[in-house]
Amino acid sequence: MTDAADNQQGLPPTDPEALRREGVSQARFRAAYADAAPWDIGRPQPAIVRLADAGVIRGSVLDVGCGTGDNALMMADRSHAVLGVDYVAVAVERANAKREARGSSAEFRVHDALQLGALGRRFDTIVDCGLFHTFSDRDRLQYVDSLAAVIERGGRLILMCFSEAETREGGPRRVTQAELREAFAGGWTIESIDPAHFDATIFEGGARAWLAVIRRDESE
Repeated sequence: MTDAADNQQGLPPTDPEALRREGVSQARFRAAYADAAPWDIGRPQPAIVRLADAGVIRGSVLDVGCGTGDNALMMADRSHAVLGVDYVAVAVERANAKREARGSSAEFRVHDALQLGALGRRFDTIVDCGLFHTFSDRDRLQYVDSLAAVIERGGRLILMCFSEAETREGGPRRVTQAELREAFAGGWTIESIDPAHFDATIFEGGARAWLAVIRRDESE
């Protein structure tokens, strides 16, 4: 898939330098939801389901970059108190429609992931399934601070992002293990980083990813 095709679907360009400088704009995300976004597969990501089934996801949950809500709804079905946030209003509208249709306890709201402290809440677990890799270098630093503002001490961040092992064209910025370790070097402990796959409509057989479990330190 070429950069031009990516842009028609609201996806970022694949040029690494542009992604480091600019990240993915809100306009591109909104454009992606004009139809069905490539990451909106109509069901929760299997890798996140496996962690939920294994008991890795605990207590209250913030699903940051929740999209149309499939991961959040799955976690609410497992009796977690779940808030999903996304800055694309149409995605949140679709998530709320699913919530109402299912009678789910999940909450959804439009909110900026770089300003999570403004939620005025703290969570035992945060799930980021496909958001971290959309940020520029500058915004990545702010994002990690934003996560720290709302996660309980000892809480876990579940982070799934595109891996540099995915070499096919299209999709977002790739992330290395070294970048993950650098981003969460202060005040966090990386418990695991394992290879995984994103189910997505742009890549046959799924896209190669990292699935990280990162614990907020009890004290710095």
